[in-house]
Order: sequence, then structure tokens, then C-alpha cells
Amino acid sequence: MVPIRVLVANQPRLIRELVAGTISDQPDINVVGEIQQENELENAVEEMRPDVLIVALDRSNQLPAACESILRSHPRMRIIALAWDRNTSIFYRASLSIESIQIEASEAGVLGAIRGITQSVERLQ
Repeated sequence: MVPIRVLVANQPRLIRELVAGTISDQPDINVVGEIQQENELENAVEEMRPDVLIVALDRSNQLPAACESILRSHPRMRIIALAWDRNTSIFYRASLSIESIQIEASEAGVLGAIRGITQSVERLQ
């Protein structure tokens, strides 16, 4: 089995390290990198070719600005946006249009989204 390639980005350092440490223990997941700045996202995605990108969710629960163009350029990629301070996480994927599904804000919810198994908590606009 080919491991799922994950890039963890744009989180406070402690949260980024906790997320990367938690998911890297999974035998079917390979954390290919961690980046700190949102302006590094597009270059990191081009260089590391992750299957899943994990980013910080902004206060408005909107898709981070750089992520829309990333999904348009890499429609098979999945993005998980986490708001650690609000216990919220949203799964994004491209289809004919970009859609999002609010997922359970837990290790199981995030791991399920990485693996492409989502159980919607609430469908978002």
C-alpha cells in the first residue's frame, strides 16, 4: 500500500507539531513536511506533492485564500482546515466545484478525512 502523503502547514508551532506527531504514528500516513507561513503553501505543495494538506482555519470558517487555487491546480488533493481554539475542523475537496464538509473535531475525524472517509457533522455552504 502506498502511504498517504500529508503536508502540515500554517498552524501555531505547537499545534503543527502535535498534529504531525499524531498522524505520523499511522502506518498508512507519511508526513512529508511542515511549513509555518501561508505564503509558502503553493511552493511547498508543488515541491512535496502531498495527497492531503492540513492548514489553520480562519475565524470566519472560510477556505484559506491560498487553498482555493491549490485545489484548482491539484483537484485530487484534500484539505483539512483545523481551528484548535474553537474545536472545529472542515474537510475540503474539489469536484465540479469546491465543497466542504464539517468533520468531527477529533483525531478520528481528522484521520478519517485524511483517508477519504468522512462522516459529515454538518454540511457547510
